[in-house]
Formats: sequence, C-alpha cells, structure tokens
Amino acid sequence: MDEKILCVDDDLNILLALQRQLRKQFHVEGAMGAEKALAAIERDGPFAVIVSDLQMPGMNGLELLGKAREFSPDTVRVMLTGQADLHTAIAAVNQNSIYRFLTKPCSAEELAATLEAALEQYRLVTAERNLLENTLRASVKVLTEVLSLVHPAAFSRASRIHRYVRHMAAELKLGNAWQFEVAALLSQIGCITMDPCTLDRVYTGEELSAEEKKMFAAHPAAGRDLLLHIPRLEAVAHMIAGQNLAQPPSPPRAQLQEVVSTGVHLLCAAIDFDRLITRDRSKEEALAHMRQREYDYDPACLRALATFVPHEAGMELRVLKSAELRRFMIVDQDVRSKNGLLLLAKGQEVTPSVLDRLKAFAAKVGIVEPIRVLVAKK
Repeated sequence: MDEKILCVDDDLNILLALQRQLRKQFHVEGAMGAEKALAAIERDGPFAVIVSDLQMPGMNGLELLGKAREFSPDTVRVMLTGQADLHTAIAAVNQNSIYRFLTKPCSAEELAATLEAALEQYRLVTAERNLLENTLRASVKVLTEVLSLVHPAAFSRASRIHRYVRHMAAELKLGNAWQFEVAALLSQIGCITMDPCTLDRVYTGEELSAEEKKMFAAHPAAGRDLLLHIPRLEAVAHMIAGQNLAQPPSPPRAQLQEVVSTGVHLLCAAIDFDRLITRDRSKEEALAHMRQREYDYDPACLRALATFVPHEAGMELRVLKSAELRRFMIVDQDVRSKNGLLLLAKGQEVTPSVLDRLKAFAAKVGIVEPIRVLVAKK
C-alpha cells in the first residue's frame, strides 16, 4: 500500500466513514474541504488517487481536481457526489480528465473496485512515464557522449552553455527546467555534420571562409532535424533551431510557442555570454557588452547571468599526467594527441568515455603532457 489516496469532503462524518471503510485495503488520508486538500497535496503529495465530493463551500470539487491536475498530472481523479446530474458528469470528465464519476450512496464494493482500477491506471501512467524518462535520459547521454568524442570543442561549449542555462532557469524559477537544460546540452549536436578542422577554427575565433560560415550557421537546423522525432524533445528541437535568431521561430504546435520562446531566449543569452567569456572578457565586461544590445536579449536572462558564479571558484588548479586524470575533473587547456588531434577542449569534464579515449590514444599515439586540470577543493 505505498500509493496514497486522498479523500476530500466538507462533511467530517462522511470523511471519517470513507477512511474507516477503505483503510484496511488502501493507504487513505482525508482533507476537510478544497483548501486543506490543496495544502495536503503540496505538503504530502503526490497522491496516486484523489476522491473528491462535488459540492463544497468556496471551491467545488471540479475546481479542486482541476488545480490538483496542475500540481500532479499523473494523479488519477475520482468524483464522488450525491448530485447525479448528467451535465455535471460530462463537465467533470471532459474538462478535468476525471477518471470516474460516482454517485452517493456508493457501495463499499463499487468504491473499492473503482479505487483498485484507479491505482492500476496510476501505475500504468507512471510506469510509462518512468520508462520514457529513462529512455530519454539515456538517449541524451548517448548523444552528448557522441558529441564529446567526435567534436570535443563543441561538447565543451555545450557543457558551458548548460551551466549558464541551468543557473538562469533556477534563478528565474522556471517550470519544466529539464527541457531548457537538455536544449543547452544538445545545442551543438548539429555540429557533428561539420568538418572538425572548421569547427576548431570557429571555437578559437579564427576567420572563416564564406562557405564555412554558411556551414556553421546551418548547425542549429541540423540539430533540430536530428532531434525532432524523439519523443518529448519536440520543444527542445525547436529551441535549438532558434538559438541564433533574435526572433524565435513559431513551432508548428501553438501550445509549444511559449516554452520554445523562453528556451530560445535562454540559449541566445548563454551562447553569446560564452562567446565573450572565451575571448578573454570578464563576466562584467561580457554583460556590459550584451546590455548595449538589450533588444537582442531578455533582460531577465541578463539579470540572472549577473549572479552566475564560475565553477572555477570552488576548484583548485593541478598539473597531472593523463593517467592521473579522474572523473569530474575539468581540463583547463586543450588536450591534444602527439599528432595534433584535439581530444579534449578546455573546460570539458572528464567522464568514463573520456578516460577510455585518453587511455587508447596514450597507448597508440601518445598525448601531449602534462595537463592542467581543475579539481574540487577538499
């Protein structure tokens, strides 16, 4: 009985009767009225199932279950009422995605059977979501690992952009921040279509030919096309496509427009901030430059970036051999093989796949050593 059920009614006697009736089979909690129910959801949630009376003073059951859906979309909602009104039932099911509509008096057997079915529905929904989230998480990890191996400089840039975006999303208290963080991590994924030598020149600030500029300008659209058909990444794909545009493009689905617009503003600010920082501007100089072009950025993003503290502040510099590198260290220089191939870009985090790659190159080609790294202070 790990899943919790919340029963809501403004009549204490009915509420106590429900709890007595159900407590042997289910983990049941009670709330007197909608306000106390919302407090319980915020304090003790999530609940697998909410069973609510319809007619209650202040906020009725339909309004309560609608708000409960905002707090916890996976919660299964059941309406229990003495008003067997057809229009009310239709509104309950259609407007608030009510799972079942029961009328009083409801037999113990019918209520128990409904709750068993509601719990099974909850398990199915959460199992599917967990599977999808785990699959999505693994997919993002694979894509970022591929980028780190194919184009270390692009991966290093994406890692820095991710830190800026994560900070801004936290400062601005944005909901569903995972979408913005994934967009940042995968913002450079389209670069896998580019020649590594060209990409190195991009990140070192060298002059590009017209054709190379055209190729680099196309990488956001290439990233969008790679991600567009991955479940739950549609908004992320459109954020990535708009990362270099002052005016975010409108996604095909109107309901994605607001979140995509927010994500594009975050990416634009983070990318330009990173470009200035990596060209030896201080944080203050970078922000001052960006404020001169205030119409290109959301002012809230610039205010959030002003409170960003670089990760170097909590780390110390060491000089090590490649065999001494460990997970979570940050390289403080470009790391190249003895034949000149870029293996790690400055600012890149050491991961298990990075260690495997360095070991292989050290054995076959050799690595330019020693290597400056940043290590967390003890």
